[in-house]
Amino acid sequence: MVNPFNVFNADLEQAARAAAAHAYAPYSKFPVGAAVLTADGTRYVGCNVENASFGLTNCAERTAVFNAVAAGHREITCVAIHTPTVTPTAPCGACRQVLREFGASMQVIATCDGPDRIETTLNQLLPNSFGPESLNPSHKA
Repeated sequence: MVNPFNVFNADLEQAARAAAAHAYAPYSKFPVGAAVLTADGTRYVGCNVENASFGLTNCAERTAVFNAVAAGHREITCVAIHTPTVTPTAPCGACRQVLREFGASMQVIATCDGPDRIETTLNQLLPNSFGPESLNPSHKA
């Protein structure tokens, strides 16, 4: 199992930055890129994809997670998010919940074009979260 905690993951951060360049964000003008690292060390990327019917827009973090799940992965240990802004942006609430499904204690890194960064865990961003074990107390997440 790859454990990215307390490790600067430049490759994952660069993958998120590169994914932001592919974002389809004609309405918000807010391109976001994300990269997730699975338990076996495989990396998947995603970008936000907007839609004229705004409710159908998909965030970068969820796109990356869905790519990992489509390839058969069920555990994510780290997510890196990049926005070409002056300050970093943490995942939205919907993305936090989707990320939670695949790694409650995953590392979360958010970078931007400025010098600031966010380094935290999903547990810190989504305390007392709802997960698979909430539906079935005998289920081990």
